[in-house]
Amino acid sequence: MVTGNNRPPVVALVCSAGGLQAIERILSGLTPGFPAAVIVLRHQDPQAANLLATILQRSSRLPVRLARDGDALIAGRVLVAPAGYHTMVTCGYTIVLVRSGDRPPYRPSADLLLTSVAIAARNRAVVVVLSGYGIDGATGATAIHHLGGTVIASDESTSAVFAMPYATISRAEVIDHVLPVGEISALLAGILIGRVRRSSRDRISPASAADASDRHAHPAEQGRSATADD
Repeated sequence: MVTGNNRPPVVALVCSAGGLQAIERILSGLTPGFPAAVIVLRHQDPQAANLLATILQRSSRLPVRLARDGDALIAGRVLVAPAGYHTMVTCGYTIVLVRSGDRPPYRPSADLLLTSVAIAARNRAVVVVLSGYGIDGATGATAIHHLGGTVIASDESTSAVFAMPYATISRAEVIDHVLPVGEISALLAGILIGRVRRSSRDRISPASAADASDRHAHPAEQGRSATADD
């Protein structure tokens, strides 16, 4: 268990369809000594082989491994949510895995992960919502916002599937930063060492979010129960 002032910030990277390359690009830009614990969650079929950590380690300069029940969150280490389990974080900064079963909704659930991170890390929490179908992550991102954390989403031009980022961006009172995937690593580093403002909300126009809604919020995409990236 990590206690008191030893608790690092927590960065959660969540995605579904089209998000793997985005995660790889972000991790490749994080340098050794990165001052936050990182959790990666990608929607996967519950029966899928747990290869994601191995794949991500090829592009990451931080150590990456599959999350296990009871793991402590440690700065500079990446834990990957396993297939077949919802992954959550306790107030003691440890991982809890709960079997997801074989039925929808989204598996693993970004909303469950992010809500637990919000409660555990409060203003030390940062979420990045990346490419994917559906709306998973928007509710959890809202919890992170309300408990003092920072909410980031990839922009339309660099989201292979814009539904998931859009669902968070459309909550204009929640989103702090919207930017290309290639700029997210530098933003994370800047926020965590205090060089960059945690929020650029004043530059995010509700009208722009409404325009994105007209062009991208298709009911079939928003309601899709994603279980796999491909």
